[in-house]
Amino acid sequence: YYNKALALIGSVSPAVSALLSAHQSIGVPQPLKAFGTDAQKAEFLPRCARHDISAFLLTEPDVGSDPARLATSAVREGDEYVLDGVKLWTTNGVVADLLVVMARVPAHPDGPGGITAFVVEADSEGITVENRNSFMGLRGIENGVTRLHRVRVPAANRIGAEGAGLRIALTTLNTGRLSLPAMCVGAGKWSLRIGRQWAAERVQWGRPVGRHEAVGAKLSYIAATTFALEAVLDLSSQMADEDRNDIRIEAAIAKLHASEAAWRMADELVQIRGGRGYETAESLAARGERGVPAEQLLRDLRINRIFEGSTEIMRLLIAREAVDAHLKVAGDLIDPDKPLADKARAGAKAGGFYARWLPRLVAGSGQLPSAYAEFGQLAGHLRYVERHSRKLARATFYAMSRWQGRMETKQGFLGRIVDIGAELFAMSAACVRAEHLAARGEDGRAARQLADAFCRQARVRVDELFDRLWNNTDDLDRKVARGVLDGAYTWLEEGVIDASTPGPWIAETPSGPSEAKNVHRPIP
Repeated sequence: YYNKALALIGSVSPAVSALLSAHQSIGVPQPLKAFGTDAQKAEFLPRCARHDISAFLLTEPDVGSDPARLATSAVREGDEYVLDGVKLWTTNGVVADLLVVMARVPAHPDGPGGITAFVVEADSEGITVENRNSFMGLRGIENGVTRLHRVRVPAANRIGAEGAGLRIALTTLNTGRLSLPAMCVGAGKWSLRIGRQWAAERVQWGRPVGRHEAVGAKLSYIAATTFALEAVLDLSSQMADEDRNDIRIEAAIAKLHASEAAWRMADELVQIRGGRGYETAESLAARGERGVPAEQLLRDLRINRIFEGSTEIMRLLIAREAVDAHLKVAGDLIDPDKPLADKARAGAKAGGFYARWLPRLVAGSGQLPSAYAEFGQLAGHLRYVERHSRKLARATFYAMSRWQGRMETKQGFLGRIVDIGAELFAMSAACVRAEHLAARGEDGRAARQLADAFCRQARVRVDELFDRLWNNTDDLDRKVARGVLDGAYTWLEEGVIDASTPGPWIAETPSGPSEAKNVHRPIP
């Protein structure tokens, strides 16, 4: 229900939806719910429920997807920790009352230290919000740069043990990632409504533009994809509610698939709207037309492919989980640095595992014409999913055998493996949701049609991705990329003027007192 609320609110203001998501999904409430003490929950959760806004401070100017580089420090002094560092892109940080801060505790005689999580009062002495950042989209969010200089935090405000901060952050993000597909579902529903109304109203060459196949195909994609995204969201949200499932993979796939699909749906809506899609709502209204913020939707959705795990990082994270079983049984065998004795032991272990595992990939229920008959017209799609899931496992195993320890460098291949898995997961969810709605007598015929359309569209994408596993330009692309980085093609950059302002690519942010005006402005 929380995700449905986010979808509803995000359809009106993605910035407000982002505020709620940052507060609830990754701010103080979620980590305290999962890892906080009873005293911490009693002190902070009522405040978050009533009036306080929270923020999550992890990213730093030189730390994005690689938190191992985190530099903010937390030094124990008696019953307190002293925090020093600079945090970047702190969503809600400009207006927050409470912060979750990730900082590194140095090793000490009583423990190894490590990245640790703290609840910090935003008005603590030594905290300065030095800048409110502005962006291409989500222009209403309160995102800033926050400096901490000798900020004293009671040890009682530490969440979990020292060194547990990274696990807390990643666990929090697992559930928090579901807020993004929720907003993407809302965007899809709104895109469908506007696209339907406009395509029925706008007439060209004697027919509404939606009746022309080129535009109709876009409407079909938006409708079918929105149905599938909501199915994936509902399934993943239900698994999160049950508190008994490890939803790392499902949440990551939902975030990856939804953020990419929603961006394309918004782009298709702008295309359907033509020049009016590129024009702002304010400009449209000023000349007497309906103020449709299609261009704002496109801008606002773009960030979803980057934050809370970029598409590229999500693919690698999911791929790592996909090959984890292989690494556990054959890790030493494929490690070129391991001695022969270790390889021999790993080989014996792997032989037993694969003797049981590989035969299961040869045949399955997906090859039986009667399998999944309870799904009626959608049964064929589920048989396709079953067959191609085994095909995906075979491809992954073959790649592990072929590249061994170099597998992790084949990011293009791994990305396609993950994209195939995401499509198969969405197909399954769409079919199950359609049958669920039909069983309840809720638009079953229409739901089945949408699921059928999505699955047929997804099958085209899956077949292409399988072909591109082995027929691609990855090797050449790596050579060209090296050439670009080595300056081999600088001649191609001639003939333009760089309008960038001077300055370093990444600003140096040494610890110390702030020299900037504090722009922190909590909401009364």
